[in-house]
Amino acid sequence: MKNFLFPFPLKFLGLFLTVAGTILAVFYLLFDFRLTLPVFAVFSSFLETKMFVTFRTNFADELILLLLITGFGFLVFSKERQENEILEKVRLNAIFKALYANTVFLLFSVLFIYGGGFMGVLIFNLISVQVFYVVFFYVAKHNE
Repeated sequence: MKNFLFPFPLKFLGLFLTVAGTILAVFYLLFDFRLTLPVFAVFSSFLETKMFVTFRTNFADELILLLLITGFGFLVFSKERQENEILEKVRLNAIFKALYANTVFLLFSVLFIYGGGFMGVLIFNLISVQVFYVVFFYVAKHNE
């Protein structure tokens, strides 16, 4: 497991990116934060379907997801200050718990959440395994 992990200092970058993404998400949801930029799209389907085009759009939601996915990725895949066999077991346990929790969350969502709310569930699902993992890992690490 040690060979597949990023160096420990990247954990701080992950924390910074995750906090920045969370703050931007709050501004986006509460204050309708917008960041209009020209973007290149391989595929776009709004009013009409286009391929390989450039257009201006609100890039805020993409920026938020980039920050959160990258931040949680660094948090999840970075070494701890002191790696050992116990932490490897804690990691493995946290991964399985996160996958189980995410499966239950998705099954619940499919059964009980409809319409636009389900679209929010699908967007959250982009980072939900990492969120569950971080929670389970740090709770278990703290309890060791």
